[in-house]
Amino acid sequence: MDAVLDDLARHWPLYAAIPFVAALIGYVTKRVAIEMMFRPLEWVGIKGTFLGWQGVVPRHGGRMAAIATDLLTKNLLDIRDVFDRIDPERIAKEVEQPLLRAVDEIARDVAIQCHPRAWERMPPMVRELIIKQLQASSPQLVRQLMDELRANLDDILDVKHMTVQRLTKDKALLVKLIRETSRPEMAFIARSGIYFGFVLGIVQSIIWALTKEPLVMPIFGACIGLLTDWLAIKLIFVPREPIKLFRRFTVQGKFQRRRAEVAKQYGELIAREVLTVPNLMDALLRGPRSDRLYAMIRRMVADSIDQQANAAKPLVTMAIGSQRLEEMKAAAGTKAIERLPETASHAEGYLTKAMDVANMVEERMMRLTPVEYEGLLRPAFRQDEWKLIVVGGVIGFIVGELQVLLMLH
Repeated sequence: MDAVLDDLARHWPLYAAIPFVAALIGYVTKRVAIEMMFRPLEWVGIKGTFLGWQGVVPRHGGRMAAIATDLLTKNLLDIRDVFDRIDPERIAKEVEQPLLRAVDEIARDVAIQCHPRAWERMPPMVRELIIKQLQASSPQLVRQLMDELRANLDDILDVKHMTVQRLTKDKALLVKLIRETSRPEMAFIARSGIYFGFVLGIVQSIIWALTKEPLVMPIFGACIGLLTDWLAIKLIFVPREPIKLFRRFTVQGKFQRRRAEVAKQYGELIAREVLTVPNLMDALLRGPRSDRLYAMIRRMVADSIDQQANAAKPLVTMAIGSQRLEEMKAAAGTKAIERLPETASHAEGYLTKAMDVANMVEERMMRLTPVEYEGLLRPAFRQDEWKLIVVGGVIGFIVGELQVLLMLH
């Protein structure tokens, strides 16, 4: 024992440094594990081998996007409720001026394309009258389109496909969605490495003083890396429900404790990055069910033209022929589809406010069970979690071995 005390007295700066080095090991291994979850977005290394790395989240982007989408579409968002908040009358008012311009241009383009001679021979007053009649019926067409969209929403819009495609196509967005909502948890993991590492470092210094065993340092370093990684991740999620200790302290997983803050942040991210008006419009026009929307718009445009021409249907048919009339309907429908995104963009402000996606997601997230809520973040850790922990152990072992070299020299 005297020899141990003598060694402590002579080398006390080195012994005092051991807990601090252990704390550094704990912190560094946590930071490395966190960054390995999200970076790099693409594989870096030798392709076809295990010599390289891609962030856990971007590497499993498809699976994680599917999990996030399932949570969103099954528990947090009902697209029918979103569309029910939109007032067709208000939409018609918001797009009134661009709609009138679009009708004017479409009518002239179609007439010149399908029957240029007849259009050129018409008196200017007659041309304007035809266009005015079509413009007068266009607000009703907008209201009818909104009603039919709501009635056939599942046949026209695949929200799940849209969300998965958006998140898998943009890996940075998927990383942002997970990282932004879990930033305090990531900071907690890094800080916990310091605390746990320091405590284990004290034990490490005592055992080294008693044994002088060279394996103590690397083994403890590996244990610090492994155990602190594992424990920090567990403490994020458990316990799921608040537990009272000694009637004074409340213990609960950090992520569970922050539900209100996470719900607000997640709702804003979904509203700003995923379920936006441009993204919905793109899904309607280019999604797997867009052909049904095209058919609906062409039918409605054709019906509208028929209604306007109904009074003079025999004369119209006689003047341009039934085949040419059908061609004009088809051309008008196609051009209406082409102009739809630009026309609808004028109502983007109203649509974003009316849909109120952020608040809907936030309110429904607050009603999730603890297990369902945990599913928002847990898959990001569960996938390849063991690799992150092992990397922490390896880094700890290497630093521990460097400590041995320092102590022996």
